[in-house]
Amino acid sequence: MIVAQRKPLAEIIKAVEPFEKILILGCGECVTVCMAGGDKEARETALALSVARKKAGKPVQVKSHTVERQCEFEYLEAARELVEEADVVVSLACGVGVQTMNIHYAEKQTLPGLNTTFMGYPAEQGVWVENCLGCGNCVLEETMGICPIARCTKSMLNGPCGGSQNGKCEISKDLDCAWHLIVERMIKFNKLDALIEVKPPKDWSTSHHGGPRKMIREDVKL
Repeated sequence: MIVAQRKPLAEIIKAVEPFEKILILGCGECVTVCMAGGDKEARETALALSVARKKAGKPVQVKSHTVERQCEFEYLEAARELVEEADVVVSLACGVGVQTMNIHYAEKQTLPGLNTTFMGYPAEQGVWVENCLGCGNCVLEETMGICPIARCTKSMLNGPCGGSQNGKCEISKDLDCAWHLIVERMIKFNKLDALIEVKPPKDWSTSHHGGPRKMIREDVKL
């Protein structure tokens, strides 16, 4: 899932300062799960923004609404009337949702209300951990389901390095060494011999380094 957190309220207040009619638009997917941009957060942000503006003596009309997904045009249509009524939209979706809004409603400015952080999983209540960079060439079948690209601070394909100690990364005693975890699973599944094979340098052309990527599925394309 995509993990994000709300921008400081002061930053949002400053961004919408020129506008009187403001729509806070939540998203019902990832940002709802990480409790950053769902319906509850949209209503809370709208209320906080309204109170702050009124205290400053500035006229404001703030509404909140949440769509199922902001990253798909069809779901954005459910908010068309509210979007057209507003002077500006503050999106509580990830960066993809913000950009999709600005494409679909090109005549309206949509501002980000969240800081998109990473793709990860919920380790426990209120704690999310990054474990995927979306590099476009997955090696998890070779590394026992643990991503060395995202979880190793050096993104090493031939690990472990010589800096880890007691299963922890050399940069922090609180950070697990990804390759220590990989080796442990290799031992568990009797695949330690795989470490002998030297992996070639990674082809980063499938990652974001070459600019925006596009995936086309001819079998489902209209």
